[in-house]
Amino acid sequence: MDTELHLLCAGAVKGLVLAVQAGLEASSDTRLVARFGAVGAMCDELAAGSPCDVFVATEAMVAALVVAGALAAATSAAIGRVRTALAVPAGAPLPAIDSAEALRATLLATNALYLPDATRSTAGAHVVAILDRLGIRDALAPRLRMHANGAAAMAALAAAAERSAIGCTQATEIRYTPGLALVGPLPEPCALATVYSAAVATATRNDAAARALVALLAGPASAALRSAGGFDAVGADAR
Repeated sequence: MDTELHLLCAGAVKGLVLAVQAGLEASSDTRLVARFGAVGAMCDELAAGSPCDVFVATEAMVAALVVAGALAAATSAAIGRVRTALAVPAGAPLPAIDSAEALRATLLATNALYLPDATRSTAGAHVVAILDRLGIRDALAPRLRMHANGAAAMAALAAAAERSAIGCTQATEIRYTPGLALVGPLPEPCALATVYSAAVATATRNDAAARALVALLAGPASAALRSAGGFDAVGADAR
């Protein structure tokens, strides 16, 4: 009988999970049942008792859940560091974002800014903080197009008719969304690089399979996929 392995996963790591899923299922008796979303939403699902064998979120959230007893400390492993970045619809001109001043001008010039939920996602909260820091939050408020998570925000951007629209979320989410072009990471001092980690849930009944999935996501077997998907090695300078 196949082992059904439940994964609650931050949207920033969705592309990697999808890239390894077919090979995992073909080479083992594991069937992966994955749910993706903003890190806050995934944490809520875990707390609500949703089935979970492996949990993937920011390193800070995984560490907190280890302390809370929801995840097994010895199983935690870093997947990689992801930069928060800007995107435009494919074929649109790439705006200048090489400095805070250029980023400010680009944001003020857009007619729509697509972003994930600012209360439940890492990138969304950061975008709103940057708008505050640049002194343009009130000016941009009518043009914000906020969605439940980064994947939904980027899909909406790709489908939007506004040629001057831009999006901001984790670079990995931009890379796996068809119809978008990655402009680049946010410039200093507006940059954010977030480490994502995986760990086995303490409630799992499939410990060996769950540990194998963590090793696959964070280990050498998927290193090339991580690099291609927008992850920086944790030991590297992500900015």
